Amino acid sequence: MRDQLRDGGISETVIDDAVLILSELLSNACRHGRPLGDAFTGDGDVRAAWRFDTSGRLTVEVTDGGGPTRPVPSTPSVTAHGGRGLNIITALAKDWGVRDDARGEVTVWVVVQDTADDTTAAHRREDFAARVSAPSVSRMADLDFTDGYADGYDGYADGYDG
Repeated sequence: MRDQLRDGGISETVIDDAVLILSELLSNACRHGRPLGDAFTGDGDVRAAWRFDTSGRLTVEVTDGGGPTRPVPSTPSVTAHGGRGLNIITALAKDWGVRDDARGEVTVWVVVQDTADDTTAAHRREDFAARVSAPSVSRMADLDFTDGYADGYDGYADGYDG
């Protein structure tokens, strides 16, 4: 996908978003959906597709054999190990939704970019965290790791002695 989008002249930030969205959709399909196929166990497949049309719309979709629940964003606790995928997709996408067909297949589609409607579509949405890098620890002159141990921590497995 990355190579095809890059060859199509899509900006790197949009490609990064599309790859992350595809990853989240595939993870959700594998975790919550049944495989595609006629039998209940299916043939083990899910289907991924993406297209960039002439109007400037980039759409990514993943199809599985359906599942016991509908794809909806959740509100996971801070310590939860999952449940953030559709919230990430919502933050990155222009739009997304779910399409069912008569065979029981479920497709989750995501519009990653729509330049026909938005002249700033090549840029990351302002309401989502941008990539940042932390300065190297060696460049932090005032940082002294020994300060954390000055108040009585003895450094042994029995813990804090102060």
